[in-house]
Amino acid sequence: MSNLPQQTNGYAQLAADVLARAKQCGATEADIVVADGETFSVQVRVGVVDRLSKAREKRLGLRVFVGKRSATTSTSDFSVDSLHRLVDETCTLAKAVVPDEVSGLPEASQMATDWPDLDLYDSTKLGTDQQIDLAKRAESAALSADPRMTNSEGGEFDSSSGRVVLANSHGFVGEYRSSSFSISVSPIATDVATGGMQRDAWYEVQRKFSLMASPESIGQEAARRTLRRLGGRKVSTKRVPVIFDQDAAGSLLGNLCSAISGYSLYKRASFLLDQLGNRIASEHLTIYDDGRMEGGLGSRPFDGEGLATRKNTIVERGVLKSYLLDSYSGKKLGLSSTGNASRSVGESPSVGPTNFYLVPGTKTLQEMIGSVKEGLYVTELIGFGINMVTGDYSRGACGFWIENGELAYPVEEITIAGNLKQMFTDIETVGSDLVFRSRIASPSLKLGELMVAGN
Repeated sequence: MSNLPQQTNGYAQLAADVLARAKQCGATEADIVVADGETFSVQVRVGVVDRLSKAREKRLGLRVFVGKRSATTSTSDFSVDSLHRLVDETCTLAKAVVPDEVSGLPEASQMATDWPDLDLYDSTKLGTDQQIDLAKRAESAALSADPRMTNSEGGEFDSSSGRVVLANSHGFVGEYRSSSFSISVSPIATDVATGGMQRDAWYEVQRKFSLMASPESIGQEAARRTLRRLGGRKVSTKRVPVIFDQDAAGSLLGNLCSAISGYSLYKRASFLLDQLGNRIASEHLTIYDDGRMEGGLGSRPFDGEGLATRKNTIVERGVLKSYLLDSYSGKKLGLSSTGNASRSVGESPSVGPTNFYLVPGTKTLQEMIGSVKEGLYVTELIGFGINMVTGDYSRGACGFWIENGELAYPVEEITIAGNLKQMFTDIETVGSDLVFRSRIASPSLKLGELMVAGN
């Protein structure tokens, strides 16, 4: 563990000055977020640069409390006059709003005091030509993989790096740097016999450039996934076992994440109301939210309110052990923050996951498919037919029909329907193939039975 790092570029002093002026203007508490960084994004389509953006920006967000009244504002103008105006206007706004009895900063004693280096930052600097070349190589690998690869919605390379400084009137000042790199490809294949077309995609995201898979391998995987969808059919309506691939399973986990968010709970808009300590899923499910995972895409040493992040056990063998809370939603529910305050510059904190993941099982995807006599393997979900209050679930899907333990043919234009409460209970097998490509990650999952609506 290291002590609080020394602040650089004068942001600590700037924050102290702004907070002092807020106090003079009548603020009882205040906090400030400064974010600066640079982003680069290029999309190529059929080998030609289609879109390119490069930006360097810095923004400051200020939140003030006047008693139980609060307001939040932001600016990208760091001149003294501009910041003075911002403070004055924010305090004026705060005095005009309706008081909220649970508003306010977390207690000073709750602030993070030290934290480890979570290995979130890569200083690698890539030239514009290099980044364009990476996008082109990924797309080219997809298009040259097979003669049936006929078009592309693009290959994309994105990079970002920056830092966040958070300070408040308790005297807390914290800072961390982070970076990310990503490559994605969305190719199109054409069935020569029918003229039918299919699209699919593949991508990778990493904190460190050296950990990225080669653009060629990403392009080839995108091509493989696209080609296997050619000749998609409909199936007749029936109840069958359903296997969700990693991305589709991650989407289910995202639904669970929303249902246990403090804001959904205190507004009583969740199908998991009052379920803390109860069994909500199959005993095969153990889920963590780990803000301190080294190199994690959602990792950070402190949350959007300055509280230390941590590893929370969310579900243990099917039993709901914790919600996701910031201090506001925690107070509303009579609970403590779980260190999950998420914050954009200029916005009040809300609740968000860090690295929210399902612990993998021992079965390979192949073994899971092999265990199904007749069923569906879902590789893509379409639409948003989910009622978070009741848990009712209905979404369009694409994937593959399973017969006698093998993928028989691609299927499309189908709907899967059920209720999330039942679906989590019906998970029979958790796969061994957990990979972190976003903040929410899951291995493949097998559900005992689900309605598949087709012809």
